[in-house]
Amino acid sequence: MSGTHSVTDPATDPDPEAGAAGTAAGPGRSGAPAGPVRRHRRTLLISAAVLVVTAVAAVGALGLGGGGGEGPEAPPRAGSTVPVTKRTLTERTSVDGQLGYGPELPLPVKATGTVTWLPEQGTTAARGDQLLRVDDRPVILMYGTLPMYRPLGLTAQDGGRDRDEQRGEGNGKTPDPTGSPAPGGAGTGGDTSGDTGGPEAPREMRGMDVLQFETNLASLGYTGFTVDERFTTGTAAAVKRWQKSLRLPQTGTVGVGDVIYSSGAVRIGRPGVRPGSAVGENALTYTGTARKVVVNASASDAAWATRGAAVTVKLPDGTPVKGEVASVGRQATAPEGGGGEGDTGQGQGAAATLPVTVTLKDQKAVGQLEGGPVTVEYVGREVKDVLSVPVSALVALAEGGHGLETEDGRFVAVRTGLFADGNVQVSGPAVRAGMKVRIPE
Repeated sequence: MSGTHSVTDPATDPDPEAGAAGTAAGPGRSGAPAGPVRRHRRTLLISAAVLVVTAVAAVGALGLGGGGGEGPEAPPRAGSTVPVTKRTLTERTSVDGQLGYGPELPLPVKATGTVTWLPEQGTTAARGDQLLRVDDRPVILMYGTLPMYRPLGLTAQDGGRDRDEQRGEGNGKTPDPTGSPAPGGAGTGGDTSGDTGGPEAPREMRGMDVLQFETNLASLGYTGFTVDERFTTGTAAAVKRWQKSLRLPQTGTVGVGDVIYSSGAVRIGRPGVRPGSAVGENALTYTGTARKVVVNASASDAAWATRGAAVTVKLPDGTPVKGEVASVGRQATAPEGGGGEGDTGQGQGAAATLPVTVTLKDQKAVGQLEGGPVTVEYVGREVKDVLSVPVSALVALAEGGHGLETEDGRFVAVRTGLFADGNVQVSGPAVRAGMKVRIPE
């Protein structure tokens, strides 16, 4: 640090005024003008430092190298002194995002026929609500992850065989497919009326899709059955009551096109057809009901976008709302117009983006706003328990690097680290917590 000492250490740089007084005592000595010259040189050095600090302070004020989620602190007045403090500095970066409900997806409509009614765009549908009507029959929303892939109901089958399967009973004989009585059947089954080719009895349908449907039916208030994987006569009776409330024929059977499952309530999107058209796979689109933000993050600088990472979303009116990264796309997309002649592979990689979806924890904080441009702030870097000063306290030393001016007018060299929130991380052998430094005028 010998180079620094020549400027900042009074022990190796005698007071110019003391030198001037010494020459004044001996007029006629050839060194008499040395005092004013040295004073002028020191003034130039300090002036250069003060001029350069303006640019340094401007860099910090603009947020280059860091930003503030709550905005930078008010800068101290020129000429005042501030202490060197120990604190945590957090670098925040802002990117543009778009508020909305996410991409619209087609509803898996499996009903066939003519669309006779469609809901208005933006309508919210919950469990038990009708999504659309096909041939004037409602298509109902239920909650679940398993798609509707078969009709649900009781199936007709030979009563004796069905009863043996349900009870786990049997006489060890192979049933006669013609329905003829099996030898020895009278003494083993007790009730053999089904073994004589009597009327067919309903057979219970089983499966996880039955459990999913019964869970919804019970949630809608239709009871009289056990919620399990068995579609029983009790389930069929509840289905008939449900169909009656919908003004449908009371068959006790649920058709493949009667129900559409989703993970929760949906918001109706743009219709793909008009009433009177034949229904198709893209008849109606939907989104979730919660507002979210989509950011097209730079693929080369998306390390911040990890699932579960906390971010702050600033609404168009400046209101901050807490958010969380929910998903990150795996397919990079080049912007429109990119990839033309003259573009290099490097340039294309820098321009590519990844879609990042941010969920908002407090939907009420968003108010009535349904869409629009927003700003997403995320933490880039963070350093804890470091010495820091306001950026405006930095001076640029004539021999290079940065320094701080102490209360008594000395200049000490420092190393700078993270810039954030209008402050800068500093370190050096002559810097300690609580030390007072001056803001240059």
